[in-house]
Amino acid sequence: MNDRPERGNRALRHPRRGARGIAVVAAVVTGVLTASLGAAPAYAADFPSWTDVQAAKRDEASAKAELARLTAAISTAQVEVDSTQKEAEARGNEFNAAQQAYDEQVLVAQKVEEQRAAAQAVADKAKADSTRLISKLAKQGGGGDLTVNLLGDTGGADSYLYRIGAMQKVSERSDALWANAVQAQNVAKSLAAQEEVEKNKLEQLRQDAEAKQKVAQAAAEAAAQRLADLEAAQAKAASLTAFLTGQREQTEADYLEGLRQKWGSGAGGEVSPSGWARPAAGYISSNFGQRYHPIYHRWQLHTGVDLAGPGCGIPIYAAHAGVVTYAGWNGDLGNFIQIDHRDGTSSGYGHIMPGGIGVSIGQEVAPGQPIARVGTTGGSTGCHLHFIIRVNGQLTDPVPFMRNQGITLG
Repeated sequence: MNDRPERGNRALRHPRRGARGIAVVAAVVTGVLTASLGAAPAYAADFPSWTDVQAAKRDEASAKAELARLTAAISTAQVEVDSTQKEAEARGNEFNAAQQAYDEQVLVAQKVEEQRAAAQAVADKAKADSTRLISKLAKQGGGGDLTVNLLGDTGGADSYLYRIGAMQKVSERSDALWANAVQAQNVAKSLAAQEEVEKNKLEQLRQDAEAKQKVAQAAAEAAAQRLADLEAAQAKAASLTAFLTGQREQTEADYLEGLRQKWGSGAGGEVSPSGWARPAAGYISSNFGQRYHPIYHRWQLHTGVDLAGPGCGIPIYAAHAGVVTYAGWNGDLGNFIQIDHRDGTSSGYGHIMPGGIGVSIGQEVAPGQPIARVGTTGGSTGCHLHFIIRVNGQLTDPVPFMRNQGITLG
């Protein structure tokens, strides 16, 4: 019967048809889906595979991880810049203080040296004056014989003795001046020597402070350069991340477009080249075949494979394109969906959560299309999907069957 009643998701019943060109980044596209089953609509042959989508995601994730690493490194580098800059400023302050102290000490040393030079000049003059007075006294005395000088002095003894006395007083005063000047000179000389020592010490401190300042400044400049390099790298990483994100989104969009043109508007997720999809996330909690039933405590056939995921409510996907032939309660299987794939195979989905069936009998579905949600209805001990595969009506182990279709369960 060709006419089917209107039911189910109206948006999923009318897949878009007609091929159209799909732009794909050449570096990302490495595979082409070529296989087809049944009377699939026309589709663009050159579109990304699921492998391409995953590769694009890895590229994007790597770029984001590098961006995050650089962002963290920039935070660390900024701390280093702040620290080294403070150190450079502290060393600069020390250098400035050392230079100031040295300059002030140089001025002090210069003044003491000027005092020493002035005292030396006074001493030299006093010595010269004293020498001249003694020489003049000797000349007036005619060789130094006082008796002869007294007898030969036409001006009389009183006049001569007065001159001698006056010259002696001048000489004594000159000698005292000389002695004071020499003492002052010695003191100034001693101070000058001490000031020179202090000046040399301050010069050494100044040189040390300058050297430390240069080292600190170099460290600050190096830290600033590292920060600048990291910021430049971050900008490039951000640009690359944005590009790869756009590339990944485009790859996913092209992949989905290819799936939908080939398998129908509901197709999505990981679909193998043969058009099969993983029915649910999770690990295999119970295999196909004879087993001891955990509820009924007897050996009986386990008609499918159990996929236990994170919990109830996670999506269940159509394993292959087809039409829904059952959607409702099915005894021990609880809420159950069966899909006829029109190629001699069918798939079943058991223990769906209450209200979790999302399709209806007669509805067309595509591989990877969400059809229900995992539950624990019927004969179940926990949230899981009971997944069944039949080939020409006969049960088969879903694990090797799906592996042959390019899908790994568990």
